[in-house]
Parts: sequence; C-alpha cells; structure tokens
Amino acid sequence: MSAAAAAIVVTGLISAAGPAVAADAKCAPKIQVLGSIGDESYARDARPGQGVFDLGAGNLAVGVSGHQPVYWTGATVHRVPLSDPDGTGQVIAVNAHGLMVGVVHGAVRPSLFTYRVGDAAITLLPDSYGYDTEADVNDAGYVVSRSDSGVATVWKDGQKVRELPLPADAGPGTRITMVTGINNQGDILAMATQDYEVPETGQHLQGTHPVLWPGDGSTARLLAPAANDSYVQDIDESRRIVGYDWAGPWHEYAPLVWEPPLTGTPTSPGVLSTHPYATFEAISATTNLSVGTAKFHPDMLTLPDQALLRSGSGPVKALPRLAAGGASMAEAVSDGDRVGGAAVNAKGKLKPVIWTCATKQAYNPGS
Repeated sequence: MSAAAAAIVVTGLISAAGPAVAADAKCAPKIQVLGSIGDESYARDARPGQGVFDLGAGNLAVGVSGHQPVYWTGATVHRVPLSDPDGTGQVIAVNAHGLMVGVVHGAVRPSLFTYRVGDAAITLLPDSYGYDTEADVNDAGYVVSRSDSGVATVWKDGQKVRELPLPADAGPGTRITMVTGINNQGDILAMATQDYEVPETGQHLQGTHPVLWPGDGSTARLLAPAANDSYVQDIDESRRIVGYDWAGPWHEYAPLVWEPPLTGTPTSPGVLSTHPYATFEAISATTNLSVGTAKFHPDMLTLPDQALLRSGSGPVKALPRLAAGGASMAEAVSDGDRVGGAAVNAKGKLKPVIWTCATKQAYNPGS
C-alpha cells in the first residue's frame, strides 16, 4: 500500500457501519455451555484457559479453550489451525464477516494473527506484538493493536498500513501499552502510559491515560480519567466507551462509562450489592448493553466473581451462575442480547458459555 493510501486509514474510510441486529423476541433465556478441549481448571488470578471473548454473526463465537485459539459454531468447538498443533493462544475478536484476530504464543514472542473459517492456516501480522492479548477488528477488516515497538498500529489484509501518532498533549516518555477497540466509524481506543524523569528537576512524571483516535481524522486526544487509573475497554457505534477505574491494590475496580461527546469525566453506575468491585469489559455495537465481572479483593473473598450486565442507563445486574458458588465472568456482548464468557460448573470445571436473552436473565441479587 502506498503512503498516500495508508494515510487515509483513520479518516473515515475504515468505517463500515451496518444495520443494528435486534434481539430475537422468541429466544429462550438460558446458559449455553459450549464444547471445550484441554485444561478446564479454574484459578481466579490466572489467565483463563476457557472462555468466549467475542461474538460474531449468527451462531459464531470466538475465544480460547484448553489455552488454544478456537471458535464455535453453535456449541461445537473448532481449533484454529496453527503450524504447531500444541501451540497456545486465543482468538480475541471477530467482525460481522467472520474475520478473526487472535494471538499465538510462538517460540520467540507472541504475535497477532487473522483467520477466517475455511482458511488452511492463520495469517501472522508483521511487526505485531500480542503479549497483552488486546486487539480488535471492525467490519471493514481493519485490525488495531500495539505493534512490537509499542505504537498503536493498524493492519489490513495481513499488512501494516499505519502507525498512529500520540496526542500532542501526551507528554514526554509516553508510549502505548494496549489498543483495546475499534468501531465501524473508525474510532480507535487505547491506553497510554507515561514514565519519564525530567532531567532538569528530577521530577518523575507517570500515569496511565485513555486515548481516542477519532475515525473522522480529527486530532487524537487524551480522555479524562476518573479518580485513579482509568482503563478503556470497548467502544460502541455512538462513541460511548466502557471500562473501569483501578484504585489498587489487586481487584479494587469500579465500572466506568464515558458518554459522547467525551468531553467530561467518566461516571460509574455502581456495582452489585453483593460485591464491592466490578469491571466493564465490553459494550454492544448499537443497543447499549455493557458487561463485565463483579469482584472482591482476594484477601476479603466473600463470594466468587460473578458476570454482570447493564442495560442502557439502568442499574448493574447479575447474570446467573452456572452452578451455585461457581465463579463466572463476562467478556463479550452482542446486539442480539447474547453475552459470552466463562463459568465454573458443579464439578469445578471452567466452561465457555453464552447467556442467551441475557437481559431477561439479569437480576438484582439483593432482591
């Protein structure tokens, strides 16, 4: 691709808006347990070996099973073909046309890849870096993540097309630590971390800041944080952003929403009455459903983690557990009222799951 062509990537041409998908009024509210392979053990603070990370069109879902990148059609699990059949990784995101983006942990370093159902092999993305397992893809096929050099980067058709400049007010010693989302308008979401000692004074400048590159090509900008370190996780088609504030240490999280036009500070809708902390991990494209996980500090673990949902501007509600006393977590949500994640069953095994008609299952645990 020419330099001129690469320069248009974030000027609106990466948009691919489509019609909203309504929830099926006749769907049956249930927890659908998907097929799985390999290790099904659950450890609260370990990277999960099972789980749905994104939801595609129809009955397609993507994620991880047995620490390997997989996708599901309905409840049937399929391995993504790797050159090393014992290789590990995960599929992070999928667009409406079935283009997946994931990470494979190679012998030298982790790398991002793309894949479509039916491909003989994955396509590794050049100069990509997948260790933080944060990336996204929109319906126009643009993939965004952090490159190997720590810069927000855009790929298309297996090739790097652009590195994104930092906002002018980012300050010295700032680098991109993760790129978390892209919508069909071309808005790109990331986190920037500053770590810099001023030579003249010895003052140490540090902090973590959300970043937005607008899809219309206007200037990149830092977004206002909440009280502490505020992490952006996902963005919808109206430019509404969800994430969480982290007060530390450990799991002291508060779910956050940044409302368009994104000129003010984020707000928190609160947490479940049963848990003191929570995150938002994903938001649906057009129906304003946000999902995440309710948490406790590990030193004060009264209840296991629990998947949660918020519809519109309403309260945060719990999603039912797969088994009494079993942990659950939500990582993905669709306009069709499906929520993807993982849950522990009655035998203590971690299973990839989808809550169908999720808003009809959500409840206030205090009632």
